[in-house]
Amino acid sequence: MQILANNPNRKSWLKVDKGSDFPIQNIPFGVFITKDDIITIGTRIGEYAIDLGAFHQLGYFNGIPLTDDLFMQDSLNDFISDGRKTWRLVRNRIAEVFEAGNSTLRDNQKHREIIIFDMDEIEMLLPVNVGDYTDFYSSKEHATNVGLMFRGKDNALMPNWLHMPVGYHGRSSSIVVSGTPIHRPCGQILPSGSSSPVFGPTQSLDMEIEMAFITTDVNNLGEPIPVDEAEEYIFGMVLFNDWSARDIQKWEYVPLGPFLGKNFASTISPWIVTMDALEPFRCESPKKEIEPLPYLQQKRTNNSFDVKLQAVIKTNNGDENLISETNFKHMYWSMSQQLAHHTVNGCNVRSGDLMGSGTISGPTKNSYGSMLELSWGGKEPLTLKDGTTRSFFNDGDTVVIRGYCENEKVNIGFGTCSGKISPPFKRKK
Repeated sequence: MQILANNPNRKSWLKVDKGSDFPIQNIPFGVFITKDDIITIGTRIGEYAIDLGAFHQLGYFNGIPLTDDLFMQDSLNDFISDGRKTWRLVRNRIAEVFEAGNSTLRDNQKHREIIIFDMDEIEMLLPVNVGDYTDFYSSKEHATNVGLMFRGKDNALMPNWLHMPVGYHGRSSSIVVSGTPIHRPCGQILPSGSSSPVFGPTQSLDMEIEMAFITTDVNNLGEPIPVDEAEEYIFGMVLFNDWSARDIQKWEYVPLGPFLGKNFASTISPWIVTMDALEPFRCESPKKEIEPLPYLQQKRTNNSFDVKLQAVIKTNNGDENLISETNFKHMYWSMSQQLAHHTVNGCNVRSGDLMGSGTISGPTKNSYGSMLELSWGGKEPLTLKDGTTRSFFNDGDTVVIRGYCENEKVNIGFGTCSGKISPPFKRKK
């Protein structure tokens, strides 16, 4: 089935500003609450949110086999479970109805008032119920930088890293939607030169510029997924900030890995951009230094996507400070390899599961994906526009991650993934 929604010459009768993240070729999916306190699944074109529950009830999906309440839910999980054929039919129909020459909805003012909202009239919610969350560690530049800081040049990459996508299981309950405030976490910290830990708020609160993919129902327990089939089970991608408390993490991570230093919050962007929408932006994956085992060998080589990423610190005075520009294409291990490895032992993956890429760092210092790298462990603080410096983040800082693809014909963006840092939580007396 053709991806008709991707036609770069298509225009919408809704106003879309030049360079918008959300032209009619995007058609992402999310969940929002309307001004009438109705929760619905929707999509976005320009600065307009489209209520797909109302769109469906008013007959605009006629001819597509969908359950009556598919879009009248508080998560995308059931829609994602329907599979790629349904996703593509739905995107194609939305593109058709909102195309400039189609008068069916354009000239029906009553229906437009029910279906279409200005973005400032709605509140975005978490798009999926995340049953399980896995975070990978798939940027060679990031893994090397961290290894250099903590283990030295000779042991920068661990022996297993070039052989498989390394990952760990994170905490799904603390995944929050963009705009949710982030309380500075507390935990045990081992002060420099001390042999005994102390308890207190982290002094090394960090971001991780990541992307994450959302799966459909992948397999039954015990069933591995072949690497060349894995992409069929990936619905789409979001921006992802896997917040980290580096000092808490450093003390706790041996022998079992990340725990309190990572599980206090992870932020995702609210709109899931489908893999169909990203298809025009495929690019080559980095060349493997060691041939992987057969279950990780892919037939195609253009297994990555050219997604430009930026991170900004927004201070209380309103200044925006660009601190990093990187790209998803730097990822050494592809999403298909990550999913194939995840299931090779028979682990079952379900609709709405979220797989983080791991911190995305490029080859130059301004493309590093964490403050740990940008300030090189705090030894090289960044100077902001107001003259203050940061090795890690202060209370009151807002961290904003942006991501977009572009070619000579169209932009496809993800919007923003942001969180403002608040002081540690204090219980009211």
